[in-house]
Amino acid sequence: MSFTSGFKPPDKIYAADLWFVFKEGDLLIKTIGNSLYVPETKDINGYRDRLIRRQYMGSLDGRHCYTADIQEDVPEGAGLQQKDLRSIFGVMEEELIWAAGRANQLAAWSRNHQYCGKCSTSCEDKQDERAKICPACGLINYPRLSPAVIVAVLKENRILLARNKRFRLPFFSVLAGFVEPGETLEACIVREIEEEVGITVKNIRYFGSQPWPFPDSLMVAFVADYSGGEIKVDDTEITEANWFSKKELPRIPPRISIARQLIDWFTAHNP
Repeated sequence: MSFTSGFKPPDKIYAADLWFVFKEGDLLIKTIGNSLYVPETKDINGYRDRLIRRQYMGSLDGRHCYTADIQEDVPEGAGLQQKDLRSIFGVMEEELIWAAGRANQLAAWSRNHQYCGKCSTSCEDKQDERAKICPACGLINYPRLSPAVIVAVLKENRILLARNKRFRLPFFSVLAGFVEPGETLEACIVREIEEEVGITVKNIRYFGSQPWPFPDSLMVAFVADYSGGEIKVDDTEITEANWFSKKELPRIPPRISIARQLIDWFTAHNP
């Protein structure tokens, strides 16, 4: 599957269009047996006029995609269920999951930018690009992106993994943190690691990136080498941290995440 981004909707609605509709932050999913699907136009025709903050997203393999919110209960018999996005990891096709993530990010942005932050006037959709514009003062707001670093710290043939208090499941992962204003990505890595586990790093190198729409992060991944210090967790975000060899890894994140890609890279390159 291939997604093509776009903000100008086509002239008409087609039967095969995909609708990423959110209710209280959860995605409405069509269920057939044990399989999950994104609703098509025919599945939401009965309440399409009740969708709010509707946006055109682009197309997935030629099928137009929309995102919107709904505040009311979906009519009985529609065959739709509310699902937390994380709960569909590994259950739905990966490209559909990433399209749902993009939809979630756009829906959250539209939901949270209904009014101008400068003069409080109701915002409008800008016609020549994806943005919100204030008709009174002209302030423009683009979809929000929050850059964050995520890093695999290596010490000989071991990797640093930690448990974060925010993790919903009891797994260990590589360290991550949000970039502060005026900070380089490399400086963020040094600061976050020292703050969270008390060690220093060196030889920072780029690994890759991944959008993480919960709700609007852009994860920029790196690999770094241990430089000095002893592990001392901050007990604010991190509850436990340690060095692990590939043969003694604890429970780790799902394969869809770039955190797992870093860990898999480590296991592939170490004895």
